[in-house]
Amino acid sequence: MAKSSNFLSNWSSVHSYLFLSAATILSLLPFSTKAFNVDDTLFLFAARQILKHPLDPYGFQLVWNTSRESMFDVTRNPPLACYYAALVGRTAGWSERAFHLAFLLPALALVLGTYRLARRYTRFPLLAALAVLLTPGVLVSATSVMCDTMMVALWVWAVILWVEGLEPLNDVSLLASSFLIAASALTKYFGLALIPLLLVYSLLRLRRFGSWVVYFLIPILSVVGYELWTAALYGRGLIYDAAKFAGTQREFQQGSTMGHALVSLSFMGGCTLSALTLMPLLWSRKQILTGALVSGIAAASLMANWVDYGARVGGGLAPQSMMQHWAITSFQLAFCILSGVSVLAMAIGDVWTNTKDPESWLLALWVVGTWIFAGFLNWTVNARSVLPLIPAAGILMFRRLDRSPGILTQSRPAAVASGLAIAALLSFAITASDVAWANSAREAAGLIYQKTRGERGTVFFLGHWGFQYYMQTLGFIPADEIYSRFRVGDLVIVPVNNTELIPLPRQFDFIEQEDLKLLPGNLVTTMNWGMGAGFYSSYWGPLPFAFGNVPPEEYQIGRAVLPYR
Repeated sequence: MAKSSNFLSNWSSVHSYLFLSAATILSLLPFSTKAFNVDDTLFLFAARQILKHPLDPYGFQLVWNTSRESMFDVTRNPPLACYYAALVGRTAGWSERAFHLAFLLPALALVLGTYRLARRYTRFPLLAALAVLLTPGVLVSATSVMCDTMMVALWVWAVILWVEGLEPLNDVSLLASSFLIAASALTKYFGLALIPLLLVYSLLRLRRFGSWVVYFLIPILSVVGYELWTAALYGRGLIYDAAKFAGTQREFQQGSTMGHALVSLSFMGGCTLSALTLMPLLWSRKQILTGALVSGIAAASLMANWVDYGARVGGGLAPQSMMQHWAITSFQLAFCILSGVSVLAMAIGDVWTNTKDPESWLLALWVVGTWIFAGFLNWTVNARSVLPLIPAAGILMFRRLDRSPGILTQSRPAAVASGLAIAALLSFAITASDVAWANSAREAAGLIYQKTRGERGTVFFLGHWGFQYYMQTLGFIPADEIYSRFRVGDLVIVPVNNTELIPLPRQFDFIEQEDLKLLPGNLVTTMNWGMGAGFYSSYWGPLPFAFGNVPPEEYQIGRAVLPYR
């Protein structure tokens, strides 16, 4: 066993980079035909706008909530990923495969960056990088064309260059890091958190201010310039607008502080699944049993609604639906919370053990700060807001294993391999389910087009996300609560598992003519309020994903008729 461990710890870094590159490509390539899904649509719409008006990325209108509004009223992200998408569309075309192959590059940078950073903190950086790759948070996010994976990749490399550039002071490295911080913040606003994180780390490491502080001016001035630019274009700065929106949504969803804490732990643990499958190596049996007991009580409190985490899709029907399969839902919720508690405890424990170690503080603040943002500051808890902490969590796992005498050199390599293999199997199943869900919207749009192509009246559709992208591509009209003029006989398409489903005007009834049901027999889902799964928003449920008997995706085709009197 010692020989096997020495092989891993002494393996050439070049081999590791090649192995991780191959692992990342092979993990994501099978999903490269995934349909555009959820907020992919917004990024694609903005990319097309950029090709027409490069300096006005959000200067167009669309129906995304209930009525037509300006894009700058809808989007909550800066446009750097949209500019990248515009470049992809211009050079490689607008096919799903072209975009997913292009967005594979940020995922590759994220995994390789994790390995490079982990080399400073653990003897097993290759395993730490694999523990990051083989998680639902990374794999599912990397199959989108949104900004999240790109932002985290820029974040990781900004940290690498800053850490390497501090001592001895390397101006080129610090300058490059400062530009990456700016790029991260202009990809997703959470990238701004790098400034306080690296400032605290630098002070802990150097014990004094120095010329390195000047480099923070580059991202600060970049963000201020962006805020002034958007204020001039759209009448208000979009960073302030995003913060205001988050506050408004938190007030609307309400919920207790404990409820948000438990749900955010569930998302953190589920998205960092390798922390759960490696738990027997990370903690003693007594610690695991204690954590399981606490997590079980927490899960039961959420299931029984003793702890309120706020408004939900489905209203009062959501808890009732979850209680119909309470055993499997409670079981999953308890395990996800337990995994989240493990990640949080590793971060805090690392600082507790190494109080004066700036690296411990860097990783701990990285994890805890992201958790606080995801659970208490963001407009919703979702996997996308948890994603930035996964690289730090992967490093913390093997940093903790490093301090366990003989845990990898005597009898445990097989246990590590088994833990990573289980995480990989579950993560691939969850990713495949998300891909199938996305593809079902594209398939439904195609079927609806075939069934309604001879229709003389107007065909309206409700709902948004990827379904909207494909319906509009085929020429269908999104229903607008204010401006749509419905007439007797108009067809209306209703995707049941979707968002912002407006009612028909009072003077009409909806008579269903056909009910399309897709994806029968799925065993796991990332978005279904009846099962409590809300990977993209906890408004759908307290779990990032849910295993069980998943109901099919339902699309109702009906007509607007006068009510019977």
